[in-house]
Amino acid sequence: MSNIKLFQDKKIRSIWNDEEEQWYFSVVDVVEALTDSPNPRQYWRKMKDRDLKEYETYPFWVQLKLTALDGKNRATDCANVKGLFRIIQSIPSPKAEPFKQWLAQVGYERMLEIENPELAQERMKELYEKKGYPKDWIDKRLRGIAIRQNLTDEWKRRGITKDQDYAILTAEISKATFGMTPSEYKEFKGLTKKNQNLRDHMDDLELIFTMLGERVTTEISQKENPKGFDESRKVAKRGGRVAGIARKETEKELGRSVSNPNNFLPSSEQPKAIESNEETNPQF
Repeated sequence: MSNIKLFQDKKIRSIWNDEEEQWYFSVVDVVEALTDSPNPRQYWRKMKDRDLKEYETYPFWVQLKLTALDGKNRATDCANVKGLFRIIQSIPSPKAEPFKQWLAQVGYERMLEIENPELAQERMKELYEKKGYPKDWIDKRLRGIAIRQNLTDEWKRRGITKDQDYAILTAEISKATFGMTPSEYKEFKGLTKKNQNLRDHMDDLELIFTMLGERVTTEISQKENPKGFDESRKVAKRGGRVAGIARKETEKELGRSVSNPNNFLPSSEQPKAIESNEETNPQF
């Protein structure tokens, strides 16, 4: 499970290791948070080279895939809490003690969430509320996250592990459901930044049909036990087609399209076409 955590105003990318039951954190993000360096990668590179020369020991960091600024998963130097304490000792920073306390709190919160998964949902709900999302929308969004997790777990059981394969399967469901791939849908909604999550800009009906396509795909897969990527791709198309048929029937009854260009972007970030026609394209 990957995540982004905030230390003061700095984003720290992190990922939870289920087998080891501990967090791993992006070293570059930690270095930036502690030093405010304009080039944290170069700062870390010098630290890394020095450490290998001085100690000649096995590196205390590992490379794990985290989401980069361009939205792609890239191999990133990461360290667990023990490794981060070693880094903290090597960086003269007034933020060292607050950061140690932050690490302890992060670990404690994660242990609580393992014992009671509802706490993780409550924390996520609070984040969406702070962003101004309606509570009924948040409930659907959180349910959609759970359905998505069930689907990716099912794909893993079918031997699918590559991020690119996940993206292709997801695109098949989306295209069969809405007639658009996720990238086409983002363009339709005026989402130009790679780190913008499409589902965070869907309304209730869009979320509902997204959930339907993914849940039906999961159910078919569990029933038929497809082997590998190719068979799972066929299942994804079928699951999406069920949601697509339901969407079209809904549109006939409502007399309008379910898919719409509205989004949750602040008014300052709205595409010009939307800004100039606020009455017909209101922001959610």
